[in-house]
Amino acid sequence: MSISEDGRSALKEGEGEEIPSLLARLRDVSGHLIRMGRHIGHLGPRGPEEGPPALVIPGFLASDRTTLELRRHLARGGWRVHGWGKGQNRGAYEGILEDLEEKLDAVSGNDKALVVGWSLGGVMGRELARKRPDKVRAIVTLASPFSGHRKLNNVWREYELVAGHPVDAPPVQQIPDKPPVPTMAIVAQNDGLVAQRAQTGLREESDRVVLLPCGHMQIGKSRPMLRRIMSEIDTFVEK
Repeated sequence: MSISEDGRSALKEGEGEEIPSLLARLRDVSGHLIRMGRHIGHLGPRGPEEGPPALVIPGFLASDRTTLELRRHLARGGWRVHGWGKGQNRGAYEGILEDLEEKLDAVSGNDKALVVGWSLGGVMGRELARKRPDKVRAIVTLASPFSGHRKLNNVWREYELVAGHPVDAPPVQQIPDKPPVPTMAIVAQNDGLVAQRAQTGLREESDRVVLLPCGHMQIGKSRPMLRRIMSEIDTFVEK
């Protein structure tokens, strides 16, 4: 498995902006379908009750059921991990950050929480960390399109249809600068939905970038990928 110490150095100027093809998208999503059995299980908090808190935010049209395997791995790593508890993520809306703040306060108590966001969930997580750095230990994004223009993906039309607003004019301001907490971007090199540049960002937009040889759906479901992600989190984040 090839892991870059700084994934940004692996991209030359102008590279990584190619939007994945429809065929790449179909291949990526089909990998998700064969792992549907990993969605079975309870959706409540997992991991040791005394463990440091963690909050996982799902991607567009995903839910806590979708992130279950990811949360299982975090729990095995000693985190007291919580889903976002809001059902299917249907995009940004007025008041989403206030709702996430309320969840963050409930999850973290007197501590700071690790926030892990998959795809759109990572974009939301970065804004949550920007708004509440006092309650966020670190933000880790998985295949999240947080950088560049908002159409560096092949799902923006579906997003606009479901969310009810232009993808480049959301009801929540999105700031590309790095949030004031430790920030790690984990990139799916074979992503069938999101261009690599959008996930990698510029040097000043995160503290660390890690490249994984997987697709958009694999990054949060493939057990080898999840084990590598847990190793990266253990190295990057102070519990």
